[in-house]
Amino acid sequence: MKFLWTTVHVKNLEESIAFYTQVIGLQVVNRFKAGKGVEIAFMGNGVDGETLVELLEDENHDNVTFGGGVSIGFAIKSVEDMIKSLEEKNIKIYSGPFETPDATFFFIKDPSGFNVQLFQYK
Repeated sequence: MKFLWTTVHVKNLEESIAFYTQVIGLQVVNRFKAGKGVEIAFMGNGVDGETLVELLEDENHDNVTFGGGVSIGFAIKSVEDMIKSLEEKNIKIYSGPFETPDATFFFIKDPSGFNVQLFQYK
């Protein structure tokens, strides 16, 4: 069995695409209408077989909420460089940074309030 994607329900698809493109560094690998008032964008790095982030905007259900313990994580090269980049974009750190013997990481929120973990291996 292969893990294909994680679906994130978003309030505004354009804002979310901009965030995952400009902040996280993903690209739109597929985008389409999926019924009346529903649009989906799959985000990734364009690599065959990779796990994707599915952004789903549904105009019929505008109340987007998330469980507090759920997040998606992305590997970064440098926590310090990422924090500088986020400051330039006026994106606040939600939690952390935290340090373990093997890693340093912290959390931010995407435009819909979903937890995104940025993780640097040591």
